[in-house]
Amino acid sequence: MRNQPADSSRPLRVAALIKKEVAQILSQELNDPRLADITITAVEVPRDLASARVFFTSMTAVENPQQITSLLNKAAGFVRSSLKGRLELRGIPKLRFFYDESIQRGDDMNKLLHSLHPEGE
Repeated sequence: MRNQPADSSRPLRVAALIKKEVAQILSQELNDPRLADITITAVEVPRDLASARVFFTSMTAVENPQQITSLLNKAAGFVRSSLKGRLELRGIPKLRFFYDESIQRGDDMNKLLHSLHPEGE
């Protein structure tokens, strides 16, 4: 009899937990006003659960997403240690933050479409 495949839904469940908890940590425990309007849009966790790619958006990050990304990655150790007390996992994944450009691209696409078809035509 063949071995059963590893539970492929586990990374999805862990990602959902991390998304929820990271959002709470950023809003409640970090006192940096530059990070005040961060929204966690997605978290990707591979099967080995060793790392997590945390995607975010922010109205203030639109002008300079690299600065906010850098701030979040500098705070990743603190956020990870805060997760240890909140999640019942053997190991907490290493966190890496990435600016989620999809929302900005969607907004740009909407503006382009509206410019091609102005209201009232």
